[in-house]
Amino acid sequence: MTPRPDFDIQEELKKLPARPGVYLMHDESDGILYVGKAIRLKNRVKQYFDSRPKSAKIMKMVQKIAWFEYIVTDSELEALVLECNLIKEYRPPYNTMLMDDKGYPYICVTVAETYPRVFQTRLVKKDKSRYFGPYTSGYAVKQSLELFQKLFHFRTCNRVLPRDIGKERPCLNYHMGRCLGPCTGKVDPETYRENINKIIRFLDGDSKEIERDLKEQMREASRREDFEEAMRCRDILRALEHLSGQQKITDLESSDDRDFIAAVTAEELRAERAAEEALREEGADNVPVSEEDQQKPEEQTAIVSVFFVRGGKLIGREHYHLKVSQDEEKGEILGAFVRQYYTATAEIPKEIFLETEIPDDALTAELLSGKKGRKVSLIVPKRGEKEHFMELAKRNARIMLDREEGRFEAREARNRKAVRELEEMTGLPDLHRMEAFDISNISGFESVGSMVVFVDGSARKNSYRKFRIRTVSGPDDYASMAEVLGRRFSEKHRGENASEKDGFGTDLPDLILMDGGKGQVHVAEEVLRNEGLSIPVAGMVKDDRHRTRGLYFHDEELPVDTHGEAFKLITRIQDEAHRFAITYHRGLHTKGTITSVLSGIPGIGSKRETTLIRRFEDIDALRKATAEEIAALPGFTRKAAEEVVRFLQDEKEKDHEGQDHG
Repeated sequence: MTPRPDFDIQEELKKLPARPGVYLMHDESDGILYVGKAIRLKNRVKQYFDSRPKSAKIMKMVQKIAWFEYIVTDSELEALVLECNLIKEYRPPYNTMLMDDKGYPYICVTVAETYPRVFQTRLVKKDKSRYFGPYTSGYAVKQSLELFQKLFHFRTCNRVLPRDIGKERPCLNYHMGRCLGPCTGKVDPETYRENINKIIRFLDGDSKEIERDLKEQMREASRREDFEEAMRCRDILRALEHLSGQQKITDLESSDDRDFIAAVTAEELRAERAAEEALREEGADNVPVSEEDQQKPEEQTAIVSVFFVRGGKLIGREHYHLKVSQDEEKGEILGAFVRQYYTATAEIPKEIFLETEIPDDALTAELLSGKKGRKVSLIVPKRGEKEHFMELAKRNARIMLDREEGRFEAREARNRKAVRELEEMTGLPDLHRMEAFDISNISGFESVGSMVVFVDGSARKNSYRKFRIRTVSGPDDYASMAEVLGRRFSEKHRGENASEKDGFGTDLPDLILMDGGKGQVHVAEEVLRNEGLSIPVAGMVKDDRHRTRGLYFHDEELPVDTHGEAFKLITRIQDEAHRFAITYHRGLHTKGTITSVLSGIPGIGSKRETTLIRRFEDIDALRKATAEEIAALPGFTRKAAEEVVRFLQDEKEKDHEGQDHG
């Protein structure tokens, strides 16, 4: 198993709700491996990670799982339909048995015809017919259609009516009393359509009339002791009950594109928890509020949940984390999110359903309509399925925030423990800010340095800094590190105006961590002495396999518990410093390589050179480009593009000749 570093699978398994829903298994690159549904998410998802026997296919998939997510629904039926939609959208590699394209069955009512037909189909067309579904049981659909025909006597033929009235003899259904026989001309369109409208009302959710008639038929058959007919009515009634389960996962009335947006704040979540606790405790109304509860932070976390409905089907959802002020209203939060999100995205749906009204809603709708090029509506659903769907979005946002807060609290607890262990290991009290440094180069080419910052065990990425080595030529890591540290800790970089001028700020670290051992530590200590600073320095030592081994401090390697939180924190800091340096270096190396080649091409000035650097990752990608691709770039002519291709081809041939002579 390759879990994501910030996702503790065992901890997340404990937080799974005992509710129906859909789960999505992700690999370490965030690709979706598998989509499944469950009656109880807690039980089903845990089965993938326990010790019970599994098929070879499942074992192989589990080894690739880095993290998982889930969407809570109100029923297994909804979960099954959502599972189908997500599988068709993402086509996960381990859903092979579910990746057929036949889809789930629908019921089609051809309302545009004078004498409408009612039939089962798996193909939804963009015509004037009404489509109901999808349904999860083809058998239930078949049974229900059989009942509809028995009760309402609609036609099953494909004759074009009224054009073909009287042209052919009526079918057997007419003679059996199961069809009103519109082909005979003996029933007017209005009478026929009354029965069709009853079917539509049932499929729209009003099933009471049909169920009442069916129960009466079942009782009458029982009184006649026609138990076979009574059982038949019972079975059809069960099929109808299965069919009539309303599905918020699919919009039965429209195939428009819609988004449903709900939000939950940390304060709202805490209030709900307090209310639940008050209900459990007798006399909870008299419990005094502590000073800690009275002192609310200025900022709080909010989760915005967006459910994407495309073509009438829920195809996915996303959760977005926001930092909002403590006194910000829900409408203000949603309004800010809608404007920021939809002005930055290319896809805007026709309708955006919101949990509550937002300030300047008319102006926001006008803004989005102008961007989309057609009308966009902002709607607050008040009743019906759309309001229920909004509740589902809000419930998922609440679960996600509850889960994230639990994860945050657990991470904070681990970080506090790691810092305490590090304080005990080094004998340094009050470790808050730690800065780590690393050097990256390839044979001295484009040497760079990195500085990463951790505060109370958490990365402070807005304080990271990168350095391009200016005074050192060649692969001299010690000299390069001395330059980086000198620039970081020189007096002019730590004055009162340093934050504005140099970006380092006035804060000095409580501990400096070097990527290396004795040599790197002594370089840092010398730089600090020259600057008149007394800051503890430790070296993060690696073993022969380039894995973190321990901590070099006060001229000795301290023993480190490799299973402790301090060791994990040191490893995380060392890896982060290395990653940040390597990323910066690779960017400079790629740019430098392309630049050195492009500088020799006639007619390629600085602007065209910059365009090529931005378009192509490296020189190999540029060599693969055709003249047509290059000519399509801004500022390029066909002649200039051909010159680039010709020059690169000549350079490649020269390289081959040199290799042959060698």
